[in-house]
This record gives sequence, structure tokens and C-alpha cells, in this order.
Amino acid sequence: MPIDLPIRPLTASAFAPFGEVIEADPPTMRLINGGTTERFHALFSPEVTGEGARVIVNIFRGQPRAFPYAIGMMERHPFGSQSFSPLSGRPFLVAVSPDEGGKPGEPQVFLAAPHQGVNYRRNTWHHPLMAIGEVSDFLVVDRDGPGNNLEEFFFDTPFLIREPHP
Repeated sequence: MPIDLPIRPLTASAFAPFGEVIEADPPTMRLINGGTTERFHALFSPEVTGEGARVIVNIFRGQPRAFPYAIGMMERHPFGSQSFSPLSGRPFLVAVSPDEGGKPGEPQVFLAAPHQGVNYRRNTWHHPLMAIGEVSDFLVVDRDGPGNNLEEFFFDTPFLIREPHP
């Protein structure tokens, strides 16, 4: 029988064990371009390891999930971080798990606002992209290079996400 998971708001402090929340952070703001542009500086730092590896920028187009939605697996990337920033002005769901001896623990689910992105640290268990409501585009920064940068884990008992209310 699936285990229900609550959906929590995405905050920097709640998400800190898994990575960074990407959003305009007033203490990092600097005026540039003759004072016409606010730059929110160094909001996250992509991680990559391995000879020949590089940071790349992609656009992912996510199909919306149907709810209730069962989380039956998690993935992680051992050689690099991975960030997701929404481009379509839509909220999305983020599911992450603490590492428990090389496998993911119980997932935590966050509702990301349309102005928030996330950067999953290297080796952080997370669920693949979860668009909600309609097809949504995301700017994705991750690692490209040699080596298998994907590890998947499949749960014996799925976890259930009920309908999110953005």
C-alpha cells in the first residue's frame, strides 16, 4: 500500500540538506549596467567531477503529472549537481530523499513557486522532473562527460503524492 507524502513549501532552510533554492535573494543583489539591472549574484555553484567533464545548459520540456502520483523510484548523479529553473511561469514539485546507506530514505516533497528553481547537490537522491498543470519548460544546468552519472533506486513500496494546490 502506498505511503502518503505531505507537500511542503520550498524554502532555502528546508531544502538546504539537498542543495540550493534558486531565486532572487536580496542580500546578493548588485546594481549593474549603469543601475538599470539588478544582479542576484552567485545563487548556486554547479558541481562537476571527472576528467573531460563540463557544465552544460539545457532546456527540458516536462509533461504534467497526473495525481494522485506514485513515487516508485529516485535517482542521483554521482559526478555532478543538477539544477532546474522554470521558464514557463508555473509551479512544480520537487521530491528529494536523504541518503540512508547508499539508498534513498523517505522522500520529502516541496512545492516550488514559479519564481523558484533548485540545484540538487552531487549525489542527492531526487525524483525526475515533476511539472504540474500543463507542459512546462525548465532551464537545466548539469554535467556532461565520461562516466555513468546516473544511479536509480526503485522502492518496494511506492510513496503517494495527492493533488498539489499551488
